[in-house]
Amino acid sequence: MTPQVQAALAAALAAGHPATLATRLRDGLQHVVEPGGDGTAADAALPPGLVEAALSAIETDVSATVSLEGEAWFVLARNTPLRLAIVGAVHVAQALAPLATALGFAVTVIDPRGAFATAERFPGVALDTAWPDEALAALKPDRRCAVVTLTHDPKLDDPALDAALRSEAFYVGALGSRRTHAGRLERLAAMGHEAASLARLRGPVGLPLGAVTAPEIALSIVAEMIAVRRRAAIAAGRG
Repeated sequence: MTPQVQAALAAALAAGHPATLATRLRDGLQHVVEPGGDGTAADAALPPGLVEAALSAIETDVSATVSLEGEAWFVLARNTPLRLAIVGAVHVAQALAPLATALGFAVTVIDPRGAFATAERFPGVALDTAWPDEALAALKPDRRCAVVTLTHDPKLDDPALDAALRSEAFYVGALGSRRTHAGRLERLAAMGHEAASLARLRGPVGLPLGAVTAPEIALSIVAEMIAVRRRAAIAAGRG
């Protein structure tokens, strides 16, 4: 790796930007491909096939060898961390946090109620006791971030959902019954969210597994998060 390539890769990662290191196996020629905000590659001089392979590696988190015009390239994905913001330090959150951590998410539990958001209840998990919209403003959810609200309290959930739906978060979900969700959609619409924005909100949260216990509900949530992230087709009806 040349000093120039090393510096370009280090700069991208230091800035919190996903990037790939593409190496031509025949001679070791390397390029750093850093996606732009519109999903295109910043370096338009690169071969289009290599750009597409690099963007695919970033999107899927999978490094791979690809063949382009008779040349083999190894495309190494260097991505920003997956993140999950959980609003509500409740029982479901206690099951959800370690499960999401095991799947590679950096988890933050947000709850201004200090009696709930404690290290004893959430060992090894980042805790934020700010008001949810303030906490999310600091977290700056992007396309690698999911946001889930679990409190059933509109005073806590609604500000978080308002902020999440105005962000690039790839997944936004809220716990609650269908009746609760209908009221939630009305309140969010009153905050200025239009149909396209409201359609992003997963509620009731989670895949329809028939979940009852807190661990089962947590499993249904992470399953839906992964399905959405991988762009799997999800049945319209959710239980």
